[in-house]
Parts: sequence; structure tokens; C-alpha cells
Amino acid sequence: MLGRRSFLLGLSVAGCSRCDRDASGAPTAQRPASPSATVLPPVVPETPALVDGGVGARGQVRTETWTLPGDGRAVAIVPTWVEPDAKLPMLFALHGRGEANKGPALGVMGWPKDYALLRAIERVCAPPLTTEDFERMVDPKRLVAHNESLARRPFAGLVVVCPYSPDVDLRKPNQIRDYVAYFMSTVLPRAKKDLPVLGTPASIGIDGVSLGGALALRIGLGNPEAFGALGTLQAAIGEDQIPEFTELARAARAKNADLKLRLLTSDKDYFRRALNRASAAWRAAGIEHDFEEVPGVHDYPFNRGPGAIEMLLWHDRRLARA
Repeated sequence: MLGRRSFLLGLSVAGCSRCDRDASGAPTAQRPASPSATVLPPVVPETPALVDGGVGARGQVRTETWTLPGDGRAVAIVPTWVEPDAKLPMLFALHGRGEANKGPALGVMGWPKDYALLRAIERVCAPPLTTEDFERMVDPKRLVAHNESLARRPFAGLVVVCPYSPDVDLRKPNQIRDYVAYFMSTVLPRAKKDLPVLGTPASIGIDGVSLGGALALRIGLGNPEAFGALGTLQAAIGEDQIPEFTELARAARAKNADLKLRLLTSDKDYFRRALNRASAAWRAAGIEHDFEEVPGVHDYPFNRGPGAIEMLLWHDRRLARA
């Protein structure tokens, strides 16, 4: 079972059965030719934890790092600007393949540090958002729409849990099955037990970028009664997988008619065509979902800008708060 150290370490070296992929999860055959096209992630300092348990400024958080069975890791990000006894919705955010290959101790910091999620939380709490917040990858009309939405309804806050995931081979059902079982039996129960969250299915979301987006689809569509919202960012899916994911989505919606779904890609995403075609197949099958194509590369700047902000705002609006 996945809880064993040997399983996690074994998966950490697995790759795509069709091609090697770069640090962002993109096929090497489609990587930019220039090495300068790949931007290395900066180390983004964590927001200091609130002292003495009072209510802090909007956007301030505390973080917890967990060691889980089988050398697993997770980082929990908890808002401290809410009342101490408040219960919040919870979002699970899954990282990409680059972080999977760093191992648990470093890889688990993908969203909190490498993807600047803490900075994104600060910014959505203090609008207006700017083009710089999106790493200059945003359509002007979309920027206006986000700021108008935040003016009408401020970002209310989520507990975000960022678990480490190994480099699961998405073409090997046993590896997918074992990671999904690990998440559902170890990560989800720990988060519901130890964090100030509502814990109801309608208040729990899952999302991820690239490899993490594909894993989020497997977890969410395979366990639809456990979640209220399932989103993806540049999910690493192939066109040949579209019929399978369409059937999974159809079955998931049959079990949970209220499950919110979203596929998000970008104009320079390696998986853009597959995701556009997946959305078309879902529409043809009558599977209601949100689909977005935004500006952006398939690389760290996207995760730090549009990826983090779009993920936070979508789940903040979709997850139940009671």
C-alpha cells in the first residue's frame, strides 16, 4: 500500500510512459529550445505566524508541516485573520512533476514557496490585483473582472493543504490507484481531524497544476462524494485519455450532482489542445463545468501568478461555508 516508504520512493523515479517531462511536467519534446526559457523558482519567505492567537491582518497565515506515514509530507496553510473559533472551507493543492522529483522534504514546498501561494493569498486579500500579481500574464478584461468581483465580495479565506505527491506514472493504473488510496485514507482524514475546517464534502475542494492537475482529476472524479469542487490548472492529460476522463466525469456527476468542475489551460500550455478537446467532450456529454483559457506559459511563472490566483478565487467562490 502507498503508506509504505518503499512505495513512495519507488514512485518518485517513475516517469510518463510516453515521454520524459521537464520540471514543469511538460513533454521534453515540446520544451522551449533556450535554457533561459525555464525560470527557476525563487524561495518565497513564509508569512510569519500570528503571535498570541489573536486575529491578524487580512492575508496573514500560519503554516504547519506534517510528516505522514511512508515518508509522506504535507503543509497546511491556515488563515489567521478570521476569528479563532471559525471553521473554514478547505482546498487541497497538488504540485507538479518538478516538485515530485525533489523528494518529500523539498517537494512539499511547491505551492507554499516555489509557486508563491502565500504571496497570492496576501494579494487576493488586498485588492486591486495588478498585472504584476499575475506575472504579467493576464487579459485586461479578466483583471478588471477579478477586481470587480473582489470589490463586491472580498476573498473570505480557505485552509489550503499542500500534500507531497511522488512522480506517479499516469499511464500505470496501479500507481494512480495506490496514490488515490493513500490520499483518501491518510491525507484527507488527517486534515479534517487536525485543522479548523468545516469538514463537510461541499466545503472541500481539490486542485492541482500539471501532474497535480491530473492527480486531482483522478482523486476527485474517483471519489466525488468527498468533494464540493474539483479544479485543474494545465492538467497533464493526453488526447487519448479524453474518453476515459469523460466517462469518469459522467459517473462522478451521477453520484454527486452538485460537484463543481473546472478545466483551466493557457495559450502556451503544452496540454492546451487536449484540455480544449476534453472540455468539448464534456459539453457534448452534458457534463456542466467551467472552462478557462488564460494567457500564460507552462512553467513556474504561471504557477506563481495566474495559477495561484485563479485557483484561490475559484474555490473561494465555489465551496460551501456552512
